Parts: sequence; C-alpha cells; structure tokens
Amino acid sequence: MSKQISSVWAREPRPTRTPGRSREEIVRATLDLLDTEGLDGLSMRKLGARLGSGATTIYWYVENKDELLELAYDHVWGEIALPVPEDLGWRDTITTFAHSMRRVMLFHPWIGSLIGRMPALGPNALSMSDRLRRTFALAGFEGLDIDCANATLTAYVFGTVMPEIAWRSYLSGEQLDQESMRETFEKVAKDFPDLLERVIEVNEKVSDTDTLRETSFAFGLATVLDGLEARLRS
Repeated sequence: MSKQISSVWAREPRPTRTPGRSREEIVRATLDLLDTEGLDGLSMRKLGARLGSGATTIYWYVENKDELLELAYDHVWGEIALPVPEDLGWRDTITTFAHSMRRVMLFHPWIGSLIGRMPALGPNALSMSDRLRRTFALAGFEGLDIDCANATLTAYVFGTVMPEIAWRSYLSGEQLDQESMRETFEKVAKDFPDLLERVIEVNEKVSDTDTLRETSFAFGLATVLDGLEARLRS
C-alpha cells in the first residue's frame, strides 16, 4: 500500500465566513498557542476558546489538526530572511538565511517536531526552496548538485539547532547550575583528563552558553560553505 500525501494547500481556500473568523486570525491564534504550549498543547477546543468561537468555525477552513499545523508551519517559513542572491552574492545570502532560520527555529521550537514529518508545501516554504535553488545555481552548482548543496546546508542547520531546542526544552526556562554541572563532569570524566581540562577551560572563558552556541554555529556554517566552495573549484 502506498502512502497518500494530502495538503491543505492542494485546494482553494474557503472564503471568510460572515459572521466568523478569518483563516489569518485562526493561524495567528494557532501560532500563539503553539509558542506558549507546544504541539501537545494544541487542540481544536483550546483554539476555539482562545478565539472565542466554536470548533465549527475552525473546521470551515481546515479538515483536521494536521491541516491547521500546515498553515502555521508555512507561516513560520515566511519569517525566515532570505535575500535576493543577485544582490548579496551566494555566500552572504546563505549566511543570512542560515542564521535567520536558526533564530526562527529557536523562537518557534515546536517546528522541530514537524521537520521531516510534515511536507512543507505552502507558498512561503516553496518560495524559500526556489530562492535557495537559485542561490546555489548562482554559485555555480548545476543539476543534482544544486539539490545536494541545498540538502547539505539544511541538514547542517537542522542538525545543529534541533539539539539546542531539545536542551532548552529540558531546562524549561531555568538557569543551568554551572557549579553542579562542573562537579558532575569532574566525577564522570576523571579518567579523561585532557577532555576534562578542555571543558573546564572553555566554560571559564565563555560563561554565556548562548554566545558559545552562536559562535559555534557560525564556525560550522563557514566551514560548510568553505567545503561547498572547494567542491565547486574541484
């Protein structure tokens, strides 16, 4: 049996009901609910209460919860900055895009659970994909290499940011007790003195974990782009 793919974007949007809520209002309320309570906190009942209307109004625009998520998901992709590649050049365009995607993912951490599971078929996602392809074509990639370069970039961003999202979720807004963390690591890593020394040195030099993560992200991104550029030269 083959898997069927359906999408809210595959049909014409229904007109706004009168009286009732517009689809845009429902999407904004959905985003607010997702940002405060996450995927597990989203339900038609809660959304209806937030809107001050019944679930019937919501079902006028979407057939189920997945379609509602599709709308919110695509709205988030529209928040990612992606300059026109002809204006900045391919490396600066990709750098701006990658840092913006990281910030957007951290601001909307729930999308980490949708990446790879929910097809991104909305207009914002498709526009972003099209511009990324243009950017890599401008760099000099051709044919399938354009798609491979694109996949390499997004794999780096997703693979770096999603563990960061998971760590923030674990902390649940609390500050990490650096002293207890250090004491624990000194106990478990006592047989690895070089590693222990390095971790302590890094933590003493960079007490701001967010700054360290951002610096590390920038380093990795530049390395990925250096590799892609070397690939072009070869």
